[in-house]
Amino acid sequence: MEKVSCLIIGSGPAGYTAAIYAARAGLKPLMYTGLQQGGQLMNTTDVENYPGYPKGIMGPEMMEDFKLQAERFGTDIRFGMATKVDFSGAPHKVWIDDTIEIHADVVILATGAEAKWLGLPSEKRLNGNGVSACAVCDGFFYRGQEVAIVGAGDTACEEAIYLSKLCSNVHMIVRRDQMRASKIMQERVLNTPNIKVYWNSETDEVLGDTVVDAVRIVNRVTNEKTTVPVAGFFVAIGHQPNSAVFKDFITTDEQDYIVTVPGTPKTNVAGVFACGDLQDKIYRQAVTAAGSGCMAALEAERYLSEHGHA
Repeated sequence: MEKVSCLIIGSGPAGYTAAIYAARAGLKPLMYTGLQQGGQLMNTTDVENYPGYPKGIMGPEMMEDFKLQAERFGTDIRFGMATKVDFSGAPHKVWIDDTIEIHADVVILATGAEAKWLGLPSEKRLNGNGVSACAVCDGFFYRGQEVAIVGAGDTACEEAIYLSKLCSNVHMIVRRDQMRASKIMQERVLNTPNIKVYWNSETDEVLGDTVVDAVRIVNRVTNEKTTVPVAGFFVAIGHQPNSAVFKDFITTDEQDYIVTVPGTPKTNVAGVFACGDLQDKIYRQAVTAAGSGCMAALEAERYLSEHGHA
């Protein structure tokens, strides 16, 4: 068993930013990175919308910068995954890889969320080379070009409309004969001239050798296949927050996102804070995740001070 003041679980923009602030405050944070050190940005190529990188930066390189900055101020960064927690009382207990037991006065949860994918081999192969799960992140790269998007909820509609302002045409693939999105969002999509909706349709294959150059769509009623030339393929069928291990103690919503006190990173358990995409189903950007990581560290520092730990 190891006792620490501040434990951070997760290592994306939220976790690393929390580590930087916590370390500079003298909390001597211990971070366990999770299976994917750096989070979703490790699967991202060019990042052009994060302040401070005027020429853009590759996602993995950006996360390495975050990591080095966190280490510079003294964060103890280790590879491992939280597999069990006990937040029933102080100190908070966390088990890493089922074997390492950590006791912490405060815990910052920054395990993020994972995009849901269709499961096509070509989708995985071309991820980052035309395949994306974030129109706001990557739509800019397809200005004036044709793109496809798959999904039928509010997020898919929002992203289709966003893409329609940048791209020449947006081909929206909807599995059924109607959308799940709210009526107003459906109306906006249907009233946007350069969005074409393919009803009762599924993605048969994303085409391209090294980059996306087309998508093959199959109609579920007629079995007719249509190949549509596109430069980008966006998947907007939802995200799954990595909250399962915490759910016995931490309140989550109907989509498994951790519920925090509005405007703060506070969870229902005193001394446990959540930040980043784990509790954000609206914005899901690196810059907002980083901001919430800062908030979590500041609240952790305040909590420790108020409870005589620092």
